[in-house]
This record gives sequence, structure tokens and C-alpha cells, in this order.
Amino acid sequence: MTSASTNGKRAIAATAAFAAAALVLAGCSAGSNSSGGGSLTIGTTDKVTALDPAGAYDNGSFQVANQVFPFLMNTPYGSPDVEPDIATKAEFTSPTQYTVTLKPDLKWANGNDLTSSDVKFSFDRQLAIADDNGPSSLLYNLDSVEATDDTTVVFNLKQANDQIFPQILSSPAGPIVDEEVFSADSLTSDDDIVKGNAFAGQYVITSYKFNELVGYKAYEGYQGVLGAPATDVVNVKYYADSSNLKLEVQEGAIDVAFRSLSATDIEDLRGNDKVKVVDGPGGEIRYIVFNFNTQPFGATTAEADAAKALAVRQAMADSVDRAEIATQVYKDTYTPLYSYVPAGLTGANESLKGLYGDGKGGPDVDKAKATLEAAGITEPVTLNIQYSNDHYGPSSGDEYALIKDQLESTGLFTVNLQTTEWVQYSKDRSSDVYPIYQLGWFPDYSDADNYLTPFFLTENFLGNHFDDPEVNDLILEQAVTPDAGERTALIEEVQDKVAAQLSTLPLLQGAQVAVTGTDITGTDKTLDASFKFRYGALAKG
Repeated sequence: MTSASTNGKRAIAATAAFAAAALVLAGCSAGSNSSGGGSLTIGTTDKVTALDPAGAYDNGSFQVANQVFPFLMNTPYGSPDVEPDIATKAEFTSPTQYTVTLKPDLKWANGNDLTSSDVKFSFDRQLAIADDNGPSSLLYNLDSVEATDDTTVVFNLKQANDQIFPQILSSPAGPIVDEEVFSADSLTSDDDIVKGNAFAGQYVITSYKFNELVGYKAYEGYQGVLGAPATDVVNVKYYADSSNLKLEVQEGAIDVAFRSLSATDIEDLRGNDKVKVVDGPGGEIRYIVFNFNTQPFGATTAEADAAKALAVRQAMADSVDRAEIATQVYKDTYTPLYSYVPAGLTGANESLKGLYGDGKGGPDVDKAKATLEAAGITEPVTLNIQYSNDHYGPSSGDEYALIKDQLESTGLFTVNLQTTEWVQYSKDRSSDVYPIYQLGWFPDYSDADNYLTPFFLTENFLGNHFDDPEVNDLILEQAVTPDAGERTALIEEVQDKVAAQLSTLPLLQGAQVAVTGTDITGTDKTLDASFKFRYGALAKG
């Protein structure tokens, strides 16, 4: 990896659905008690893939990016709507041009000037690097970026009337990075980013040990919409196991436990008088991904047969019992999901319920058997299914053990389950290593588009070789359709078409849970409809 750009500053040319995360704040807290200063210790079982925004498109990495990088647009506390962050204004100046004016005299924590050149650099490198694990697919409508003076940036869009672009600027594709520290055409290492002090969000990183500990300190130069953080110092500890996370928050060794505790742990904590369980909005979904090349009868397998491959996906959809998973594994903190857009967002239509199983949401073994037989499959199909043992919560093992049992009990499948830690998993899944695998989704912004565009465009972050030009064009069309009714109809049509092909198999959507101690404030701000967890809202006292 190239650690830094060697060219310096270039010359400038002239409600919601619900999610199954858990936040736990202890009644007996570690650190200082002062507000507007003091410290907090947060624990999590989540993982960071990379600090470089071009190399990570996962919740654990985005949690860090949200604290330390500036954005052009951001969601104020308590709102799902975006507003200018380090900008004074942002607006369409023509149907295909979105112009952003930066606040004057912005600085990076290392003393470098933060100008429109950094903004152009940030988006240019996202598109140039286009990392398999990065968020560049969100920039599908971006043609080019111009820095017309030190504080003015013009985004030239491919299609007019983009309804989503302002929200994309607040997404994982939106962090602005320091062009004096980051490479223009390759990922920059975590160590080089921290050493370069290349931060200008609410916090800077003062200490960093990969997936063990991150130390944050408030950045006095932050001029964004969130304001100064309520707590000066935040330390985040990464746990390999949720039982230790629960134990430490119960004992007051840490102040906050966020992502992920099991449903059983959350239920137990509801009865603990040292903590308080709070329900809040979110948008997480859990689903299965099919690799169209390597799944049974996939395009690159020895027995490649598109009709048989589809039949396997359909028979799996006929066989899973979402309600049983929700109740048995998650104690109904999740609910069955029968659409690609979760219930609560405009456009959700439960397109899978009528197509698969008994037509009412339950499984139908006879239908699954008939589907396979009609495709000429008469022997049990071997399914190699991969899941992450550390990224989507401690109940993933139980979830996939039950899915295995459900599939095998039909007599139609033999299931081999395997698990991998997230850092390796995130690399393998985009390299055709896993024929069928688990993913979850934490939304980037509060719109149905975010459950379609990243997944089902021809160039998508799944990299699972799903390619339907009609679906691709419909997704692009809905994003630039101003009429709300017409746009909703397009969103529903996309889901119907994908449901018939099953690029992915949606399983569950969840209920976000927060558990707070009596001395921690700001939970309502950070567990809000923005879907972003910002440490700066939390404080003691």
C-alpha cells in the first residue's frame, strides 16, 4: 500500500424499521463524572475491517468513520434527514449538478487545510480504488467532481433529478479524507492514517490497536452540524465474546455495551436494576446471499444449470421458517422479513410471502420438493453455508444451526455449516469463496433505495454475480423519479422481480434495544432514526 499522496494539494481549477443491535450503559460507571468533559468506556463485539473509508462497507468500520471523519452532509441528532455538515449550503444548481459550499478556514487535526481539493480527492479515490469491500457502488450516479475554488465543490451527475444523492454524501461513501495522508489509488493502512492524524470529525484517534482498543479525544476544530461532543475522551474496547461484554457492563467495568448481546442477555438485563432497557429505531435486516457462480448448479460449477440453480434457491425459500427463527433464537426481538425493503419504509411490499412457502409466511415442504423435481433434481442437494461467528451477534450460531435443521428436516438438503471471523470473512465472501453465506445490513440512510441499490445493481457490493439489466435500470429510474407515487411503484416492481430470482433470501428484521444506566444521558440522541451511533451524544450525569 502507498501510505500517502506525494503530490500535496493539487492546484484547484478555478419510521423506521427496527434493528437488532444492543446498547448497554452501566449504572456503576468507569471514568470521570463531569459532563462536557470526562470520559466513557464503550465495549463491543463488532469488528473493524479498515479505517480507510474506501476499503470498508460494514457497520464496525463505519462506527469509527462516523466519529473521526468529516462529511459534507450529515444527520443531526434525532432526525433521519440530512443537513450540511462541514458545509454552509448544499443544493442542486442544475438537474445534474449538486454544488456544496464548505465552511471557511477548515483544518485537519494535523494542521493541514481542509479544502474542496480534499473533497474532490476523496470521491475520486473512492471511484478509482473501487475496493471489493468498499462503498464505491453507492456512487453509481457520480460522473465527476470539480473543485472550482477553495470552498466550492460541484458534483456532476450522470442522471438528472437524483432523489438520493444528498443522503449518499452522508453514507459510508461520504467521509472526506486528507489528501496529504491518503493514497490516491490504493488503500491507506490504519497505522498511516492514525500516524498522520488525518481526522476532522467530532473526535480524533489518540491510540489504536486493531480490534482491541481505540482511544478517542474530542477535536476542538470540528465545525460540523453535531457540535462539540458531550464527552471529551472515549475508549472503545473490542470483545471476542459477548458473555464477557455482558459481565463487564454488569460489573461497571465499562460504561456502554453496544453490539452485540444475545437476545437472552438482553432479556436478562431487563430485570437488572442497575441498567435500563430502552427501545429505539433502527433498520437492520438479516439475510442469506447466493453466489450465482458457485452455489449448487451455479454458472462456474461442473454441473452448471441456471434453471436448477434457481430451483435450489426457491426450494430453500419454501423451506425456511422465519417465525421459528425469530421466536426460538431471538425471542421475538426480530420479526420475519418477507420483502427486500423492511416494513416501515415506503415501498415495502412483502413480495416473497406470496411466492414461497405456504403463501402466508410459513414453510411448505411439498412445494419445495415439487420445485426441485420440476427442475430435474431428485437427490438431496448439498449446501455449503458460511456464517460469521463474531459480526452479527452471538446468536448467529444458533440461527444457522436452526436453518440447517429446517432445511435438512425436509429431506431435500444436506447442509454443511462453516464459520469464519469477520475480518477474513469480509475478504472471502467477495472472492467467490462462499457459495451461500450470511450477511446483515445496517442502513446508510433512511430510504428504500438503500436496500436496493447496493445489492441489485449490476455493479453491487455483494459481488455475487447477480445481473439483471431490467432490475438495474428500474433501480436507476426510481432514484431519479420525483413523483412519490411513481417512485413507490418502481420500488415495489424491483422487489417483485428480485423475489422471483432470489439474489438474496431475506430472513429477519429486528427491534433495536438500548440498555442504559441512570447516570448516562444522550441515548435518545444516538439511538435515533439516523441509524448512526455517535459517541459525542453520550455523557455522564
